[in-house]
Amino acid sequence: MNCDQSHPVFFVDGVQQQHPGQLPNWHQRRRRLDGSISTLVAVVLLLFLLVFAALGFGGYLMYNMQMQLKDVKKMSREFKQEQELIRAEKQIGLDKAGGEKNKNDERTAAHVIGRIEKHIFPKTLRWEPRVGVAFTGGGVAYRVQDGALQVNQSGLYHVYSRVELIFKHCSPTSSFEHNVFVRSPTTRDKTLMEAHRIGFCSRRSEAKDRHSWTADSYLASVLRLHQNDKVLVNVSHPQYISHSNHGNFFGLYKI
Repeated sequence: MNCDQSHPVFFVDGVQQQHPGQLPNWHQRRRRLDGSISTLVAVVLLLFLLVFAALGFGGYLMYNMQMQLKDVKKMSREFKQEQELIRAEKQIGLDKAGGEKNKNDERTAAHVIGRIEKHIFPKTLRWEPRVGVAFTGGGVAYRVQDGALQVNQSGLYHVYSRVELIFKHCSPTSSFEHNVFVRSPTTRDKTLMEAHRIGFCSRRSEAKDRHSWTADSYLASVLRLHQNDKVLVNVSHPQYISHSNHGNFFGLYKI
């Protein structure tokens, strides 16, 4: 004989009601709970992805800003260098067309540019006196032996020098010295101007050995020189001098 194990069903006001003794369907509840957990996990993962995407985009924007700032600094250095060259040309007697004035009006002045060294790197820099915009005139002579500009008239002179160095392995402790000194026949060498550069490399450069780091130094002043004085330029790390003729220059003119 078959026994009906189903629970009786009642109708109350036309609505089907389950017997009070019927047990709840745990499988259905578990499936619903699992679905809710899966949805929550998906939402949390999506939030994490959004956060990481925002951080990545922010880093990208920061990198672009740093590159743009670096380009602006480079343009500023080039503009400053060009202005100094134009100012020097005006003082030494070159007209706007770049031609020389009458030799009788030629002023005591000189402007020499960087010389590319391949094997020997003397601490006292050597220069190109006849290449491009380089020249010597009036009472100034370039001495090949020691890289000096020698004056044959006493007086006040505007003396200037710029050097550009490229450090292939730069660190926050990297540094260099740049100085201009005078050598007189009767006295010891005397420092006229000096600069000590440090801290021009960021800490990020330690992990970027493949990238070079450029640093520069510019010195200028009005100084009193005597007849036969020699003016020279020293750099502590001459092997790092860049191969840019116009990035490295040295000159003077009588006021």
